[in-house]
Amino acid sequence: MERPASAVAGGLERLAGPLRCAVQEVGATAGFIFLLPPGERVVRLAMVTGASWRIAAPWARVATDASTPLTDAMRERRLEWVAGQEEMASRYPKMGLALPYDFMLAAAPFTSGTSVWGGVVFLWPMGHPPQLRRRERDAIDAFCRGTGLLLQQASDQGNPLLPASEPHILPPARSRTAGSAEGLEAVEFLERLPVGCWGLDLDGRITFSNAAAADLVGAGVADLMGTRPWETLPWLQGSAFEERYRAAVLSRRPTSFTALCPPDQWLTFHLYPGASGISVHITARPAGQETPPTDGRSPAEPGDSTGHHSLMHLAATLTEAVGVNDVAALVAHQLVPAFGPQGLALMVHDEGRLRIVGQSGYSSEFLDRYDGSPLTADTPPTHALTTGIPSFFTSFEDFKRAYPAVVRYGTRNAWAFLPLIASGRPVGALVLSYDQPRPFPPAERATLISLAGLIAQALDRARLYDAKHQLAHTLQTALLPKALPGIPGLDVAARYLPAGQGMDIGGDFYDLIPCDADTATAVIGDVQGHNVTAAALMGQIRTAVHAYATLGTPPGEVLARTNRLMADLDPGLFTSCLIARLDPSRQRACLATAGHPPPLLRHPDGRTEILRLPPGLLLGIDPHVAYPATDIPLRPGTVLALYTDGLVEAPGIDIDTTTAALAQQLAHAEDLAMDDLADTLVHYSGRPTPCNDDIALLLIRATPGQADATGSRQ
Repeated sequence: MERPASAVAGGLERLAGPLRCAVQEVGATAGFIFLLPPGERVVRLAMVTGASWRIAAPWARVATDASTPLTDAMRERRLEWVAGQEEMASRYPKMGLALPYDFMLAAAPFTSGTSVWGGVVFLWPMGHPPQLRRRERDAIDAFCRGTGLLLQQASDQGNPLLPASEPHILPPARSRTAGSAEGLEAVEFLERLPVGCWGLDLDGRITFSNAAAADLVGAGVADLMGTRPWETLPWLQGSAFEERYRAAVLSRRPTSFTALCPPDQWLTFHLYPGASGISVHITARPAGQETPPTDGRSPAEPGDSTGHHSLMHLAATLTEAVGVNDVAALVAHQLVPAFGPQGLALMVHDEGRLRIVGQSGYSSEFLDRYDGSPLTADTPPTHALTTGIPSFFTSFEDFKRAYPAVVRYGTRNAWAFLPLIASGRPVGALVLSYDQPRPFPPAERATLISLAGLIAQALDRARLYDAKHQLAHTLQTALLPKALPGIPGLDVAARYLPAGQGMDIGGDFYDLIPCDADTATAVIGDVQGHNVTAAALMGQIRTAVHAYATLGTPPGEVLARTNRLMADLDPGLFTSCLIARLDPSRQRACLATAGHPPPLLRHPDGRTEILRLPPGLLLGIDPHVAYPATDIPLRPGTVLALYTDGLVEAPGIDIDTTTAALAQQLAHAEDLAMDDLADTLVHYSGRPTPCNDDIALLLIRATPGQADATGSRQ
């Protein structure tokens, strides 16, 4: 229900007159006022003229950091002009998909001094010149300056103008007012027509229906009044009606579609939009026609609810893609059903070349000739990427004229080459090919350009993720020992398994450090977190422990010194660590822990126990804490297992239970070689699945003789 301007709360009625005047002065078809409440980061729709709340609802609240013409205008403090559907699709792909209609748009901010109070958006039909006229810019500038000053004054007086929970919809201005006699004659005239006539308001509700229209759709006039056709008539639900209504209101262009009225009557609906609503002309298909009339739309153009749903689903799922391979798979698997191309190739820009990362409907041999093409090559994909201009070829003859040396794949007869640009940076190119000639009407081109923009953004995010992942993996690989040294009297093996989710990197680490001819120090630890920061801190701790241990420092003192170093670094992260000084010649080991999971000890007779060492505080909490040490026997045949908590922690399961299960697994695997034993422990059936944390495992077996001088690799 529309409210009169006088009913607007909070003083907003002061904006109604100026908005109407501004819309009339610049010749726009619709105007939208958005306000930014003090201290908020969301700009909210406050007033609308020339459109309905139903159409404006998706844009009622827009984050100030979003990419839209209005928020860009507010950030840049200047007018933003979008000269049509294709430009909207290219610059604002999400809006291009959500509003796939032909219209022009201007957005400008309300400012005063250094403050930004919101902004205004005006819409024009496509008959407007490609650029704003000087008088139109001046009128918009004057309206924005005046509104900005009004908002500033209201705020200074302690009564800021704030948007209501729903925006105020200004009633449309009427071109003329008819007298009662003239109105009755108009109704009689429409009733005498043999075709159906409806009047819709800007909200899509029926405000008039003649008897012929009611007879054609199979409903009473009284039942139709005040309702939306696609909500009242079941056979119009899911049809093109609502999309065509939106297109008519926003573009102010006539449009039409055909729908089947049960049981077998095809009806054509012609929509003629105006400032106050839409006139609908309904006609029945002539008798004897076997097929319904067609409007020539592509299956994925606006008005086809199935195709539009597929496109919106693809847009939504792209936001969930993580790596480049995920994006490539989504595009290949979902864009093909939505648009029906017989071929698809997704390319990324990589150091001056185009690399193919996803494809459908091509042979590998054919694509190999284009994979790795330099951007200097004269090909449609490189041209699209370097110029930022999409290319559409409706037939092979059209393609051949532009590129005489082109090699045709199979029976392909139409192509679209779309640049993938994100934040002004070239990301790649998308190639679609079709077996049949294809006209690529404007609405389809705009939708494809919008999708290309979303794919570019998804690829840009995915490449950043992959780069971070590779950096993290490289960092951790460099920090972990490539091989364990050979220590006389010890047989050792180690494993590292990254987490199954996220960045696949953490702060888990291990090391085996020779101290002198007879002794070595084993260390295992886990830095809090799963990111590059955790890995970098892990490297610092491992270096510190290595330096202290090489000097022959006892395990408790190594932990104390490392703890003081962490206090100096102040990384804001905690670390668990366990250190074992190994002396196989004396058959002894000395252990100290800083909050680390207890080691497992399997004696030569197979008896296995969980070593409950005196607890020590995690590193990085208290720089003055001491770490007690414990001596244990290390006779030949003894196996010491050091591990991180990823091996034993599982949601909903007590860690003592999983640790006991791991000890049982170690006890039952006494005949295995060390490498086989390491593989068994990291993959034992009691381990949490999927693994949500990194796992590090270091196994040490005391031997009666000299160990292999080459040691064991991870």
